[in-house]
Amino acid sequence: MLRLRRRISLLFALTSALGLIAMALLAVRSDSGRWREQLDHSMDADTSWALGLLETDADGRLDTGVLAETVNTDCPPLTVLLVDQDDPDEVSVQHAPAKACLDVESAVVLEAGRASAHADATRAFDRRTRDGKPVRVFAQPFYAPEAPEDAGPQGVLVALADASGPRADHERLVWVVTGGCAVLVLLSAGVGHVLSGRAVRPALAALGQQEAFLADAAHDLRTPAASLRTLAETALRGETDSADVHRRTLRLAEGMGELVDGLLTRARLMSGTATVARQPLRLDQLVEAVVDEAPVAEHRVRVDAEDTVVVADPDLVRRAVGNLLGNALAHGHAPGVPADVVITVSRDGTLTVDDAGPGLPPEVAGALFERFRSGSGSTGLGLSIASWVAHAHGGALTAGRGERGGARFVLRLPTQD
Repeated sequence: MLRLRRRISLLFALTSALGLIAMALLAVRSDSGRWREQLDHSMDADTSWALGLLETDADGRLDTGVLAETVNTDCPPLTVLLVDQDDPDEVSVQHAPAKACLDVESAVVLEAGRASAHADATRAFDRRTRDGKPVRVFAQPFYAPEAPEDAGPQGVLVALADASGPRADHERLVWVVTGGCAVLVLLSAGVGHVLSGRAVRPALAALGQQEAFLADAAHDLRTPAASLRTLAETALRGETDSADVHRRTLRLAEGMGELVDGLLTRARLMSGTATVARQPLRLDQLVEAVVDEAPVAEHRVRVDAEDTVVVADPDLVRRAVGNLLGNALAHGHAPGVPADVVITVSRDGTLTVDDAGPGLPPEVAGALFERFRSGSGSTGLGLSIASWVAHAHGGALTAGRGERGGARFVLRLPTQD
């Protein structure tokens, strides 16, 4: 019996050790992918931002002047490559950093550009600088405005990131896990559990945010869908005027269309597929047109605008202004009281939206422009899109307390020189 117990204990110990080793290996492998994903995500944000600064002249040639003037392309190094439309494997340098903080062989950048152009997708690689430091290379293709769907990329934007710190952290992690497994099984199990939990926590958090976002969107769609069904049932029973049913159905359909359009716009903006068509634009006239078209109903909206010319994309700015006005009309007043909104446009490209409502709740004031965040239970797309539009033009969107005690949103756009 004692021998059997010893065998069972040994078997249990071996099983526990094998399980711990498997967990440790999984943790190490997960961490190896995690630091690369974090670098890739950071470089994806940098390249998506930089792509918004690329322009095309009247002859269809790529112009990197705005990018070079707006962004420090030396650190992190950003290189713009042009793709030969007849041979996607042929790329040439359109813009290169003057004094890159990471010195790599030009062949490394060209190799990444060819791989991305050939695959017609983003590509990331582990490489080293001339002096042996590890770097992460990220290549993202971009396309000519109004290009056919089957057209290949116009060029590739290549970014570099220093991987010394993350790689050193990963190597230290391997030593800790290996030493822990050799010294103490229980301690190693605890360390492996903590490390594996740390590795998957960002993915779980992102998944939770997506689930919350989809739940909010489904909630917003479920309400008008239920109303449409009720209207249809009422119309079939002949209990209401058909013209009134049609008007209410149209309003509900328009609301659902705006929500779906907002979801699609937000997805395009975050993926970097939406291009910014910069051109001189009368901001004061655009604001007046948005107010005229908005369903203000019994609300009061005043516009105090000076003649202002900004350099921006008309469609994106129209959406941002409409979202700010819609937010003020929806949340900038007490229940049952009409909203009183004042929109001011200054010559320096500043647009201010003031309301006389209850103001911004302290618990959401710092997260209004984050994706999936909203202080009213909605999907929070409007302010998030407006913030992205501002930053895509090199401007800013801020929120605070207005002089009348309500919320104040300030949108700043670059003016024409």
